[in-house]
Amino acid sequence: MDIKEIQNLIKFVAKSGASEVKLEMDDIKITIRTGGDDRGESTTYLQQIPVNQAVAQGMPSAPVQSATPVVEAPAVSEDSKYITIKSPIIGTFYRKPSPDKPMFVEIGTSIGEGDVLCVIEAMKLFNEIESEVSGKIVKILVDDSSPVEFDQPLFLVDPS
Repeated sequence: MDIKEIQNLIKFVAKSGASEVKLEMDDIKITIRTGGDDRGESTTYLQQIPVNQAVAQGMPSAPVQSATPVVEAPAVSEDSKYITIKSPIIGTFYRKPSPDKPMFVEIGTSIGEGDVLCVIEAMKLFNEIESEVSGKIVKILVDDSSPVEFDQPLFLVDPS
């Protein structure tokens, strides 16, 4: 299953109103849970586990996905003109490509579409997260080497 199929499945489940969907295939297990909050919105979580590999190595289950573009949405504040760049996967957030290299972006950095903003590690795979918008980084919402969830806000960008 590729990332586009997984994203389409997430969208379908969110629109259907189902609270949980489990999909098990030969080597992959996917669980998607949606839960409404007090504002009537729903949150979708994706967990993809290579079943054979996790059992063979005796490792705890963890998500695995290939690199994907960043999911973007308007910031929560109504008067805000910023775009929120969110995590497309679950993993560990890193601001540098390696410990001895400089940060990808800092507050005030001008970015363009396709620029790498950070990497997210999921099961020893480092996924470059690219920007889908042009603008200037206003705020970095996650600390370096911190765990992040699917759809968690990472950056605020001023598109002007």
